[in-house]
Amino acid sequence: MANDRQKPERDNLLKMAGRLANPAHLRSVMGRTAAILREQGAEQMWRDVRFRVGLAVHKVSWRDKVDIPLKKELRAQRAENLQGPCISIVVPLYNTPARYFKQMTGSVRKQTYTNWQLVMMDASDAAHAEVSAKAAALAQKDARFVYRKIENGGIAANTTKGFAVATGAYLTLLDHDDVIYPNALYDVVRSIQSTGADFLYSDEIVLSDDFKQLGGYHFKPDFAPDYLRGVNYITHLAVFSRKLLDAAGAYESPEYDGAQDHDLILRLTEKATKIHHIKKSLYVWRAAAGSTAQTMDAKPYAIAAGERAINAHLQRVGLQGEARAIPGAPGAFQLHYELTGHPRITVMIPNKDHTDDLDRCLTSLYKNAGYDNFEVLVIENNSTDPETERYYAQIPQKFADCRVVRYQGGFNFSAINNFGAQFANGEHLLLLNNDIEITSKDFLRELLSYSQRPDVGAVGAKLIYPDNEIQHAGVIMGINGSAGHSHKGHPADAVGDMYRLVTTQDFMAVTGACLMTKTALYREMGGLDEEKFAVAYNDVDYCLKLWKKGLLNVYTPLAQAIHYESRSRGLDTLSENAKRYEREKANFYEKYQPYIDNYDPYYNPHFTNKVENFSLR
Repeated sequence: MANDRQKPERDNLLKMAGRLANPAHLRSVMGRTAAILREQGAEQMWRDVRFRVGLAVHKVSWRDKVDIPLKKELRAQRAENLQGPCISIVVPLYNTPARYFKQMTGSVRKQTYTNWQLVMMDASDAAHAEVSAKAAALAQKDARFVYRKIENGGIAANTTKGFAVATGAYLTLLDHDDVIYPNALYDVVRSIQSTGADFLYSDEIVLSDDFKQLGGYHFKPDFAPDYLRGVNYITHLAVFSRKLLDAAGAYESPEYDGAQDHDLILRLTEKATKIHHIKKSLYVWRAAAGSTAQTMDAKPYAIAAGERAINAHLQRVGLQGEARAIPGAPGAFQLHYELTGHPRITVMIPNKDHTDDLDRCLTSLYKNAGYDNFEVLVIENNSTDPETERYYAQIPQKFADCRVVRYQGGFNFSAINNFGAQFANGEHLLLLNNDIEITSKDFLRELLSYSQRPDVGAVGAKLIYPDNEIQHAGVIMGINGSAGHSHKGHPADAVGDMYRLVTTQDFMAVTGACLMTKTALYREMGGLDEEKFAVAYNDVDYCLKLWKKGLLNVYTPLAQAIHYESRSRGLDTLSENAKRYEREKANFYEKYQPYIDNYDPYYNPHFTNKVENFSLR
């Protein structure tokens, strides 16, 4: 999977290296080093020293970022002799190179948790008899190794045969050319025992064929169903109970070969009662020549299989739509949902003067709506320019079902929208800033296709700055002590970390500059909070109330617009605005401190919370 973090990562390293030249900072580093030696031991101290020195010379090792366990941690895990369920590791072997086989089996033998079973289903040809003999010999020496020689039916069929042979209460998959961390099964069993999860997955890394060069980090969010429909971000290490597999069914059809793991994970997560994300790298995916880890272009048939797997999933869960592969993002898909019914949408646009902005907004909306059953409420807020009233008088003739309602009082974004909602006739509301210019076709239709779903609370769009950089692609909690916008500042055409900019995402919140929600939900939640969040954070607060109710807040990249941010009321850096912003930020922190101080479930603790660019901590 591609990512766009290289430049932000480099900039962060340069800034941090500069800090090391500061004597006060150097003293702080020395104090930190002494504390690590005292509390965590010499191995962790030398790792930290290596990392800090690497920053200074701009040569940070990828090994410092991938959760490699300390030797003393592994010793403690082995000494603990943890008791728990048997984990069956199913590995289809097919003409496996001897080096790969040795590394794969060696990684299993080194597990600090010992109640495992390695099921090797061997479909290799006669020319690869050496590895077949080694696999059979392992099974003779250690009962935990299970070996079967089988006819080659393809990877899905071969794996299904392995599931039938496995006897563990939980199962996982391991590719014949990959390895797992020595603490992988220990952390899995600990998580099973602490959470009761029947489906678990971890973070992973991609390494070169010789395991010396980093190919990428796969630092994942917690379970996000819309993201999973767009790309198999879970992949490895995925662990699931036998009971869950029996309920979901194993690999059932060769039509999904090439996307068989995506199909299986979709079916497993549909049936799972508890899904748990282990926020550690536990799996190494080898980017061997021609492998899916290296490029999906090596297996174009897998893209068509992926579309079929997602479409079958949509049918099972009762969603009408289809998946379409994304050009330039192999292995990623965009979902196009059919509309159910013909509900009315009320678009609410607060406005004070700036009729040029308003006209551009309205013109682009009516041009690109892609949907005919909507009305527009322009919520007038104390305009002073006489031209504004002349423009309002033209609105009914220029734009169908568009009218002006008049709010009296000082600027309070929450109160203005709550006032406008009283006049709404639509079943769905779209909160829309007047400095938005819609640029994608079928804009309202796209937002509605998600808002209509009963499991969705709010829907947001992809907003671009006029200089063609990302302004909003979902909201991440915890950024700079409050919240920030995903991938802010990235190029508008970037695919994002693990394709997150081009696939539908679940977030805790989306921005109120363009937010669609059901009218009934808006009223049930009491609208936007006029007291604590008059201008800032009211949108995030609203979304968080929906999220706590168990609803999904969704970002769709297929609804796009330019956002000429804050032109109509001045920037929050101005003195009075700045004071108000700090008050509302304090209110926000007081109300949502647990979600700010602890990492957003749709982000990952490997990423920095200083900026929203998915660079590493």
